[in-house]
Amino acid sequence: MALTLEPGAKLVVATHNPGKARELAEILENRFQLITAGDLDLSEPEETETSFVGNALLKARAAADASGLPALADDSGLSVSALEGAPGIYSARWAGPERDFYAAMRKVEERLEEADGDDRSAWFTCALALAWPHGAAVVVEGRVDGTLAFPPRGERGFGYDPIFVPEGGDLTFGEMEPAAKDAMSHRALAFAKLKAALW
Repeated sequence: MALTLEPGAKLVVATHNPGKARELAEILENRFQLITAGDLDLSEPEETETSFVGNALLKARAAADASGLPALADDSGLSVSALEGAPGIYSARWAGPERDFYAAMRKVEERLEEADGDDRSAWFTCALALAWPHGAAVVVEGRVDGTLAFPPRGERGFGYDPIFVPEGGDLTFGEMEPAAKDAMSHRALAFAKLKAALW
């Protein structure tokens, strides 16, 4: 039997960021009643898995089991070929407790200089997990490949967007119109797969 969520169903978003919840509501076409983990005062589990899929599933299961409602979580980040996939699942941690992504982007640039090669290929990954309380889960993953550009360009987007140029493009994600980025991003690809699985 296919796993589905009825329109109007309550869905916990495993985040304490209201902005992310609003973004997800739009992506999900306002189909569900979204409540954040922060609204429910749920604690954030420690991300102990070694993959984006593992961490997304861990967060979704924790929120679903604690709330008694289906829960959606994502885990995403930037992986750099010349850095053996780093920062990867540690992308947010490279930005530190202050979430200073300009510092994180400088760190990427410094590590690449230390690696002393010409390879600037990189990719963004987004894993999404939707878990039901003490039960089943749907997990999907989206990936977009590209190259890194320094110095950072553009004020749009977030995280590492100002240094990432998607394959076949000239603009960084930080320079692109939001609609153009949303049409091709790792998050968009993952959500397309999730929607295909659910409705």
